[in-house]
Amino acid sequence: MTDGAITPKLMSLAWPLVVGNLLQTFYNLADMFWVGQVSTAAVAAVSLMFPTSWLFVSLAMGLTASSVALVSQHVGAGDDRAADNVVAQTTLLTVLVGVVLASLGYAFRYPLLSLVGAEGAVFREALRYIEVLFFSIPFTFLFFVFRAVLRGAGDTKTAMWLMVLSAGMNVVLDPFLILGYGPFPEMGTRGAAVATLVARVFAAIVGVYVLLRGDWGIRLRLDDLRPDWPVLKKLVTVGSPATVDGAARSFAAVAMAALVARFGPVPTAAYGIGVRLMSVSWTVSGAVGQAAATGVGQNLGAETPDRAAEVTWKATAGTLGVLFAAGGLMVAFPAVGMRVFTNDPAVVEEGVDFLYVIGPFLAFFGGLMVIQGGFRGAGDTGVAMSLSFLSRWVLRIPVALLLAYQWTLSLGPVVVSGLAWGVGGLWWSWSLSAVGSFVVGALWFSLGRWRRGVLEDERKPATAD
Repeated sequence: MTDGAITPKLMSLAWPLVVGNLLQTFYNLADMFWVGQVSTAAVAAVSLMFPTSWLFVSLAMGLTASSVALVSQHVGAGDDRAADNVVAQTTLLTVLVGVVLASLGYAFRYPLLSLVGAEGAVFREALRYIEVLFFSIPFTFLFFVFRAVLRGAGDTKTAMWLMVLSAGMNVVLDPFLILGYGPFPEMGTRGAAVATLVARVFAAIVGVYVLLRGDWGIRLRLDDLRPDWPVLKKLVTVGSPATVDGAARSFAAVAMAALVARFGPVPTAAYGIGVRLMSVSWTVSGAVGQAAATGVGQNLGAETPDRAAEVTWKATAGTLGVLFAAGGLMVAFPAVGMRVFTNDPAVVEEGVDFLYVIGPFLAFFGGLMVIQGGFRGAGDTGVAMSLSFLSRWVLRIPVALLLAYQWTLSLGPVVVSGLAWGVGGLWWSWSLSAVGSFVVGALWFSLGRWRRGVLEDERKPATAD
């Protein structure tokens, strides 16, 4: 990514990430499809647990963001041995964090479900699902880091092929474990979680093997599996804003799911399906943002910041074009997408309303993700975090409360009231926050304060000598 035409190299780096993320989305959709054959309560349970489980998994985003920034900038600077050491230190940190989070999640699973508003049959189905899924967290963390360090080195195809195998395994196992085909017992929502666990364990084991082999640009060296405190400190320093970012995003998703749950199981099921359909756009924009992060990191390592900026702007423009088209399809055929997952006419009707509101603004969700990728590649994870807070906690959640619910608040002579639009107000809060946060993100990136990179402090003593 440090020389030659940017667009073809960006596309070469991005398309395996797009495929890998689409496969991730595909097996999430497969879970929803087969769970939809069980009951509306099962769909509502998985809909609630999707953001809840990602509350834990998203904490790995700090590890992946810091490892991509450090590995890509070391590779761009030509120091592959330092990049290998980052791989080992990231692996150590990943295992520790994954085990701690999985243990905490399982220990507090009951109050967690109550907090997000799960009740009755939805609570029972959600518990069966989340109890198993917590065991997959350490393996999921390992696979995420595997993808991140290879991406930082410029190899996106190896992780794509492993995602093909993992997603294929999950999709094949789903109907057997959820509905009890063949010799398997009917496990319902628990079967969906078991299928995910098996696929994640497989992906983690193969990913560690690939890194140990070291045939794909970087290597996990056993001799490096000792704490290197300066590197660990930098991983935590660079990664902690991204960890807070991931947690804030997931907390916002849990909060939004809880707000939807107050309107009953039908809007909750429609919301879960609608968000899964939206996730197709996130797979594209997330992948392009990851490719942009690699391009920015490598070019800052090579001390070509203007080229790093060009990578981000071209990636953003391409993403906007693709997602405007995808949003048009959502608006044109909303009922078709909903009926893939449910035959409940009430859920389909509510889902159509959701997609009508979201579709025209879909591109702005993705555009912001690409710009955040540019900041993360520079190691400026604090700005990416701030944009997530702006999008969700400054705009989306407050606007949702203002539009959806009936309430009155007296502030001295000023009286503020909720507009009581009902669940439709929640849908509009998504779209309005997407537009506002994208505009702010684009303006912030154009200031160029991210151009310093995370290795500049290391270069200064060498320059002085």
